[in-house]
Amino acid sequence: MSVLVVGLSHKSAPVSVLERAAVSGDTLGKLLHDVARTPDIAETFVISTCNRVEVYAEVDRFHGGVAGVCELLSRYSGIPPHELTSSLYVHYEDRAVQHLLAVSSGLESMVVGEDQILGQVRSALKLAGEQGTLGRSLRDLGRLALRTGKRARAETGIDRLGQSLVSVGLELAAGTGQLSGHGVLIVGAGAMSGLAVATVARSGPASVTIANRTRAKAERLASGVDGAVADFADLPAAIAAADLVISCTGAAGLVITVPEVKKALEARAPRRPLVFLDLAMPRDVAPEVAGLPGVSLIDMDTLRGSAGSADAAEVAAVRAIVEEEYAVYGSAVRAARVTPTVVALRAKAATVVDAELARLAGRLAEEGVSGHALEEMAQTVRRVVDKLLHAPTVRVKELASSPDGEEYAAALRVLFDLDPRTVDAVTRAELESPGSIGGPSSP
Repeated sequence: MSVLVVGLSHKSAPVSVLERAAVSGDTLGKLLHDVARTPDIAETFVISTCNRVEVYAEVDRFHGGVAGVCELLSRYSGIPPHELTSSLYVHYEDRAVQHLLAVSSGLESMVVGEDQILGQVRSALKLAGEQGTLGRSLRDLGRLALRTGKRARAETGIDRLGQSLVSVGLELAAGTGQLSGHGVLIVGAGAMSGLAVATVARSGPASVTIANRTRAKAERLASGVDGAVADFADLPAAIAAADLVISCTGAAGLVITVPEVKKALEARAPRRPLVFLDLAMPRDVAPEVAGLPGVSLIDMDTLRGSAGSADAAEVAAVRAIVEEEYAVYGSAVRAARVTPTVVALRAKAATVVDAELARLAGRLAEEGVSGHALEEMAQTVRRVVDKLLHAPTVRVKELASSPDGEEYAAALRVLFDLDPRTVDAVTRAELESPGSIGGPSSP
């Protein structure tokens, strides 16, 4: 079994493709189950954010796994395969693991080092666990990714500026004069909206208003900043009262349309500027609103070109952590792969010893040897076999952690004529056991 990732991100796809590919809510749960039911795939989790949609899977066969995931991404996004393929990237085995560690560390984010991705990876693993599509292998990998991401932030200054898409967007909005001392409307009440509320509150707005389809969620968010709640059914009125509108819902279609904005403009003072910051994927705000008089629109396309770059030294420090964690994980995985061979060898040796001791006991019984004497002889034979096997089995475990470690395990299977079915049975038992390479802690 090997790790596979098939995905697309802000680095490989235009916003128009990313917003069609984005999945959330019940649709994400359905995608997880469909991927898990695909031939050649044993387990899976999916990271779906405003910047990326990535399917991670444990697969039996590379080509079968890639074909199955690509077909499902095309079906769920409605993007024809030939069009989607140009935006996809595929990583396999070592490269797939390294990619996930880089993602969780913030190296692959639009805003390098941003904090949100770590929580998004954690949420992806949690959802897959709840949906029953996460097995031992990817659970271990997920733990590794979370640990690596935490180390990157604790041991380097990659996130010292506290940058996020929200903060970058607000910097652009502030350049238009539409933040400090002005009214801010936030549409939506999810995690991104919560970050927006907290970031806006530190920037000195005249007022903060929350609009959400579920009023109770909007009220909870507003209470933390002494904000107000607007009726979602009458967005034009709420927009008319604001200078900056930040929209970040999880809606599948447009939330703020051209007719609604025109209606809002009619209720505003002439030439009073209005800025929209659209952080949703798929987008919340109709792109055409940017053509209305006095209206500015900052969306993902704008942010993509304005995110800036992180300090090269900090990026290098994070990459070193990623390489270190990957090396430890790789050694542990390679060592674990030889364990079934060692177990099978010892099981074969025990079977041979038991058979020979039974035959010896039968012959010696005819000569009157029994009881304590037979037990002493049996213990002696078992000790001799254990000592003979100790050095090669310990050594093969040590060698297994090297890049060519599997060759030593293969040699052991050939030299001792081990039944492949026995090794496979031990491997299955190992996979089904509650222990793990990454330890007992949960994501």
